Amino acid sequence: MNIDDHWLTQIHLTPSPNYDDRANELDISLVVIHCISLPPNEFDTPYIDQLFCNQLNPGDHPYFKEIYQLKVSAHLLIKRNGSCVQYVPFNKRAWHAGASNYQGRERCNDFSIGIELEGSETIPYTDAQYEQLNKIVTLLLEHYPTLSKKDITGHSDIAPGRKTDPGASFDWRRLK
Repeated sequence: MNIDDHWLTQIHLTPSPNYDDRANELDISLVVIHCISLPPNEFDTPYIDQLFCNQLNPGDHPYFKEIYQLKVSAHLLIKRNGSCVQYVPFNKRAWHAGASNYQGRERCNDFSIGIELEGSETIPYTDAQYEQLNKIVTLLLEHYPTLSKKDITGHSDIAPGRKTDPGASFDWRRLK
């Protein structure tokens, strides 16, 4: 796996329409770890792709009636088995963080890469996910010189009180 023109190679690509240009394409200085499962606590469904591509059917599950109109995305999803899907190229602004602040900088989408882990805040993530996350973070650090090891955080850290992911089930010690 490598990064070619801001896309990871050798993974599944599912382009999302939910992105726009960064104010400064070269300012990639944060990685935000998230978690998602659709429906909540259910894995290996097609619904994350559908949400990020504005194709979620509100009739498929009662929870979807609350979220189907959201315009959201992430750069990457790491599934439970370690496979990946990329939705937005890294040089573009994915819509993953919402109202956020990192070390005094507002609007974290402007300068961050959002990585979703298929999971729940209460169910442990898999070994395969940690392995893949470490590989991807290493590639990002090598490819984007404005990014450093200390600038990897959780959604809960940039949107406290509003977001709680990746949750207590994420073991930060496993991110090397």
